[in-house]
Amino acid sequence: MPNTTPSLVRRILIMTTLITAGEAIFLLPFALPRIFRPTLLEVFGITNLELGLAYSAYGVVAMIAYFFGGPLADNYSPRRLMTAAMISTALGGLYFACIPAVRMLTFLYGFWGLTTILVFWAALIRATREWGGTNSQGRAYGFLDGGRGLLAALVASITVAIFANLLPADVASASLAERTAALQSLIWIVCGIVFAIGLLVWFFIPDSNALPKSDKKRRFNIEGVQKIAGMPSVWLQAVIILCAYVAYKGVDDFSLYAYDVYGYDDVDAAKIGTLAFWIRPFAALGAGYFGDRFSASKGIVVSFIILILGSLTLASGWLPPNVHWMLVLTIAGTCVGIYALRGIYFALFQEANVPLAFTGTAVGLVSVIGYTPDIFMGPLMGYLLDSAPGATGHQHVFLVLASFSFIGLMAALVFRRIRKTV
Repeated sequence: MPNTTPSLVRRILIMTTLITAGEAIFLLPFALPRIFRPTLLEVFGITNLELGLAYSAYGVVAMIAYFFGGPLADNYSPRRLMTAAMISTALGGLYFACIPAVRMLTFLYGFWGLTTILVFWAALIRATREWGGTNSQGRAYGFLDGGRGLLAALVASITVAIFANLLPADVASASLAERTAALQSLIWIVCGIVFAIGLLVWFFIPDSNALPKSDKKRRFNIEGVQKIAGMPSVWLQAVIILCAYVAYKGVDDFSLYAYDVYGYDDVDAAKIGTLAFWIRPFAALGAGYFGDRFSASKGIVVSFIILILGSLTLASGWLPPNVHWMLVLTIAGTCVGIYALRGIYFALFQEANVPLAFTGTAVGLVSVIGYTPDIFMGPLMGYLLDSAPGATGHQHVFLVLASFSFIGLMAALVFRRIRKTV
């Protein structure tokens, strides 16, 4: 029998493709609005709450898509699912570049909820778990999220540079038409990137994970859901992901915080958003190695403690308004906690002894709960920011982050206790 174990070069190629696809698919709906939030609000003529409601439409669709996307990933090739997702997301970006009215923008985000989640997310996580094998789960997910972060940082830095070059030297004097044209150019560039990476997925991700027909009927029924739902550790993992994802959604506020409270212009505010992207690869990779060396659950506990301290500092209002290095340092520290969590919380599947055959189903189940912030965090942040303009609204947002982080810390401690008794 021929040796079917992928070579080192092949494994690197597969992981690199998973990384690029895993980040690129979210550039249009989330990365651009995160980096250029002040500009986007102005160009689209919408409020924080209206953008939050568009995010909420995405979240509602995604909650349904997570549940059905899990069994889908257990039955069909990640190559086919992920390629279709990438291309359809890029096509949605073409409409995004037309600067649609707020109602149609909401429908677009609902469409993206299908393309990025139903046929993509669980397939990505399953493929990553298979790549990691038995002993390298922390590194597998650390590589995935760290690599995604590195790609996002590169894209963010490049797009900020392009955006600055498309505007007048005096950024503050740019007209609405000039800002609109610059933003549209960025959207077109990202559409091209997403489409091209979709082609890379088709050519470089093998069909080896497609299941035999004899197995599909068995795995695409209620058996997997019942088995996974009966594991308390899986529900705790869902709570951990929910709390970590609340914090991740809070990253959207960093650039606007610098703009509103510290008086940064559009470009400098975007640079603050970009800082978060550059923290991500180092935090995720470090957490991955920490998780394999000690345990993923211990890394989760440490990350939540860091996140609580950073969020409380931002919520306190103690940072002097004219000492910019303190803002940068605090945001950087908070991002370490946020992205370390993202780098290892799916590695808990191995620690909880979730069967590999039901990975997609488990991803779907924990994601239905864990990613509910896609529904409520956008409107909540929009309401908090619009109802209390200036520093107060931002402090309320970071207080929410600190509160959820404390809940996540408690869930992680209980998870560790249950794991020791199993």
